[in-house]
Amino acid sequence: MPRLGTDMPEEKKDLFSPLSESEARLKNPVVLAYIGDTIYDLYVRTKLVKESDEHVNELNGRARQIVNAAAQAKAAERIAFTEEEEAVYKRARNAKVGTAAKNMSLGDYHKATGLEAVIGYLYLTGARERLDAIFERIFEDEQS
Repeated sequence: MPRLGTDMPEEKKDLFSPLSESEARLKNPVVLAYIGDTIYDLYVRTKLVKESDEHVNELNGRARQIVNAAAQAKAAERIAFTEEEEAVYKRARNAKVGTAAKNMSLGDYHKATGLEAVIGYLYLTGARERLDAIFERIFEDEQS
């Protein structure tokens, strides 16, 4: 029985290979935020699971304190973005999004979208060290 994906072209086999910075820059900033939202959540949940023996309900409650528009907006204000990251952040923050902010300020929602877009951009370009540094800063601020 053939293995899954063996009939795929070579360039499509490695789903997680990074995009070039120019390819990532061409993505819609809201699309970058879409993947960035998931990566943000994954980093937070991974940290919580590794550092705690709490039950899922407690972990989920702690994650919600970090992964929400207000907390992300505050984090975005404290991160020193590179010039390229700042450009991604501003494009996403200023982008017209198809959904309305629920239970949060519109300003926080847009800032959170900008931060998520930067996270998505870094993830897609394979900038793992930079992602780690940003999340280290986010987690430092959450603990204080």
